[in-house]
Amino acid sequence: MSNLVCPVGIGEMPKKLYAIAAEFDGPKSLYAAAEKIRDRGFKGWDCYTPYYVHGLDKAMGLRKSFVGLFTLFGGLSGLIGGFLLVTITSAYVYPMDTQGKPYFSLPGFVPILDLLLIMPSAIFSIVGLVVLSGLPRLHHPLWDWDDFTRATHDKFFIVIEANDPRFNEKASIDLLQEIGGTNLTYIGDEE
Repeated sequence: MSNLVCPVGIGEMPKKLYAIAAEFDGPKSLYAAAEKIRDRGFKGWDCYTPYYVHGLDKAMGLRKSFVGLFTLFGGLSGLIGGFLLVTITSAYVYPMDTQGKPYFSLPGFVPILDLLLIMPSAIFSIVGLVVLSGLPRLHHPLWDWDDFTRATHDKFFIVIEANDPRFNEKASIDLLQEIGGTNLTYIGDEE
């Protein structure tokens, strides 16, 4: 299956359309366009910028990420598991009288509990990020679009995916042109 990227109105349209992309002049026009697309009710779309644009996630209508829940679960499981490990081994399995100290000594457990809180939190955060981002993705149709390489340098793009429930090819093209998009491009497959 070979990918096809062609400007809207020029050349042949892909047989299997993945998305329609548009370029914007700068962060202000991209921000305003994102608000308009959000207000139209689109869900399957994204903005691509060379740097972080403050408030763009709010303009896109994105909700808070669930990565924090993975972090919380990892931290709590590590803390509870570590607490049970040091309590059971120190107070029940191998009780040793060391200089008259009690078998259960919470201040003595703090260093290992700290480590067992931080390590699983970090691991679960990375796992959550990878899972929620849909990684690993070995190929994406946007990567065949030559102009898209400039999204990491100096260009701003909005891409509306064809699998969006509100997607209509003509209406999406009209919307992108209406909100200031230029260089509209079909992204899809020849087969």
